[in-house]
Amino acid sequence: MVEQAGAPRPGEEPGDSRGQFAHRWAAAIGSTAVSVLPRPRLEALLASFTTDLHTALRHDGPTSTVQRVGRAMVEHGLVSALTLERTLAFLGDHVLEHFNLPVERTKRLMSVLGALAAGFADGLRVRTLDQQEQTQTRVLRLTRSAELALRASEAKFRAVFRTSPAAIAVTALDGVLLDCNDAMLAMLGRPAEELVGASGRELVHPGDQAALTRLAERLTADEHDHVRAELRLMGGDGEPVAALVAVALVRDDSGAPAYYVAVLESLDEVRALQSQLVRQSLNDVRTGLANRAQFVGWLENAVGSRGPATLALVVFDLDGFRVVNDAFGHEVGDRVLAAVAGHLRSVFGDVGQLARTGADEFAVLIRDPVDVPTVVALVEEALDLLAEPVWVGEDGVGVSASVGVVVRGARGGDAADLLRCVDLTVRWAKEDGKAQWALYDPERDRRQRTPLRLAASVAGGLEQGDFRVDYEPVYSPVDRSLVALEARLRWDHPEEGLVDPLELESLVASTGMAARLGAWALEQACHDAARWHAEFGAAAPVLTMDLTARQCQEPELVAEVRRVLRESGLPASGLKLEVDQRMLGLVSDEQLEELSILTEHGVDLVLDRVGGGNPWTERLRTLPLSGLKFQGGPVRGLAEGADPLEEDVAIKLIGWVMSFGVPVHAADVRTEAEERRLAELGVTAVQGPLFGEPLPADGVARILGKS
Repeated sequence: MVEQAGAPRPGEEPGDSRGQFAHRWAAAIGSTAVSVLPRPRLEALLASFTTDLHTALRHDGPTSTVQRVGRAMVEHGLVSALTLERTLAFLGDHVLEHFNLPVERTKRLMSVLGALAAGFADGLRVRTLDQQEQTQTRVLRLTRSAELALRASEAKFRAVFRTSPAAIAVTALDGVLLDCNDAMLAMLGRPAEELVGASGRELVHPGDQAALTRLAERLTADEHDHVRAELRLMGGDGEPVAALVAVALVRDDSGAPAYYVAVLESLDEVRALQSQLVRQSLNDVRTGLANRAQFVGWLENAVGSRGPATLALVVFDLDGFRVVNDAFGHEVGDRVLAAVAGHLRSVFGDVGQLARTGADEFAVLIRDPVDVPTVVALVEEALDLLAEPVWVGEDGVGVSASVGVVVRGARGGDAADLLRCVDLTVRWAKEDGKAQWALYDPERDRRQRTPLRLAASVAGGLEQGDFRVDYEPVYSPVDRSLVALEARLRWDHPEEGLVDPLELESLVASTGMAARLGAWALEQACHDAARWHAEFGAAAPVLTMDLTARQCQEPELVAEVRRVLRESGLPASGLKLEVDQRMLGLVSDEQLEELSILTEHGVDLVLDRVGGGNPWTERLRTLPLSGLKFQGGPVRGLAEGADPLEEDVAIKLIGWVMSFGVPVHAADVRTEAEERRLAELGVTAVQGPLFGEPLPADGVARILGKS
């Protein structure tokens, strides 16, 4: 009885990740699984296999457990070659990513996939031998029936003997070949007259004669009725044929040995199937190119100590390939992919190793390229070929590609970093307009990695208390009385220092942390303002703060603001929220209505960054605003020595803003001349560098105490 691989171990509980992986595995093999197992039992079986595969991937060592998984697949009826092909492809593409295993385990993954294929092939072999043994048993029974029932039963045996797809030979006790079927003649490539009457030993390779003798001794010693072993037979062309030979001793009615019956199977076909399965697991079916797993293996080999001195890594990412699939279907899309692979082969086939590394991505590894211009020339040649359309009826379907090129020293490099660099370079090519190539620039990479690293660490900074809220004073331009405090979110990064607020805004948007960080800032600022209100009463200034587009899109915005006001103790009249004018085009009418509801609860609303000629004027008029704020050009146009044209534009813009009939504020005021002119034009509140840097909460308390 074959040991069942993947059986749950005592005390082991199936994990969610393993179950999810088994569910995806079962979906991948789909209808190819020729098995009577219902879907739940199939997923449970695959989950148990997943445990052994995961263990084998994490630890180096013998792969016997993985081989047992391959044999167990056959034992449970998963015997289709397509099932194995999809299993190997699925494991190769997903198992490392699903279990967060490092890419360095790719080489181990190759060993595991090979062991799985080997175990599967061995399982097929055992299954075949079992079937052959059943056939052999039937043959023996037919032979005895032929002796008892004479010629009628003997005819039946002859039919089975002659038509069996398995090679069968009957030999005398002295080893002389008495008869053989057509399958054996085909396997050895010899005519019947050359085999029948010859000694069986003459058909066995000289190096396996001793093994043949031991087989015969075991049979005649009454230890076994049948034995089997791998032997090399001599083909008609003189080349050895590896075969699995099962030999049975047939006895007469008295129990005395009568003759031998041998059933033979060519192992060359089994091993060829095994090699084919492994090859398929490392190659893309649609294009015939290597797949990503094999390409990563090439790359890891190239950066080793025995690799080339330099290498070029080129990635072609097809632009908008989904359009082809959506317009013409996946069959046409596959034709286009095959055409792309053909073009890339014609350019890089003699100079590099080519692979399909993604759904619409191809990669080339060039060892010791001549120079960068030579690599670029090849890329441009490939792009010219890709521009040629693939004709589908009367439609010429074409694609373009964005190409990333990395050329650098190879030995001692890092494969994962190379892939990161080339992916980044492809993105540069796409950002620069697509259908072109970009060369990796380490300085540009360095400049971009700093903000990206900051973006990725926003959540950690918030958890570690690196964020704070500072307050920018807002004054009356008439008497410099403090009328408001605008909350400014700050990130005091331990390495980068104080992060610029505008940079912080884009970082938060890119990480999806805007809502969480905005809610934190609102809560922090309202609690600070509530303390000032409690301590200084009517002298405490109004708190103003920006409301981001992401916060405006929150369905629970009104409830969240009311909760914070209630818990902090700050009256609604003490809070003024500022909305960027550009957001009017980003939020829906329903979200604008939510802002109006906030004003009904006593919270003031100010439109920030107001500009002339705004296409959202009508939407602006629907909001119950308590103020409008502008900055930048209109303020600079009022400075001393400003261009008369700029001054005229600024005055007209301020007049247009005041036509809305609400207080007008100005930000980014830098000089006293600007402050004076703004007061003359009726602006009621000003803020900016003229009045100093934003203050921490304790600094605000000191100012209020002095006033």
